[in-house]
Amino acid sequence: MTVTTMNTSDAKEQFADLVNRVSHGKEHIILTRRGKEIAAIIPLEDFKLLQDSQDKNDLRDAIDALKEARAQGTFNLEQLREEVGN
Repeated sequence: MTVTTMNTSDAKEQFADLVNRVSHGKEHIILTRRGKEIAAIIPLEDFKLLQDSQDKNDLRDAIDALKEARAQGTFNLEQLREEVGN
């Protein structure tokens, strides 16, 4: 896999070519503005892998939160208001 860094002005001028390079050549393009990396153009399959990974992490976090709530107990909105003083 090739990773290319390009400023946004050049990327704008070459957008159609970049889309082809990413979709067919599986290239990753890192976009910069004023020398700072700000975004990336990646193949759709890589994006889907990232989404799946985030979904798994979110599910793991939700399971951990549920376990913690079961272990420590919960309280309702009225109890929270009493505790905070509203």
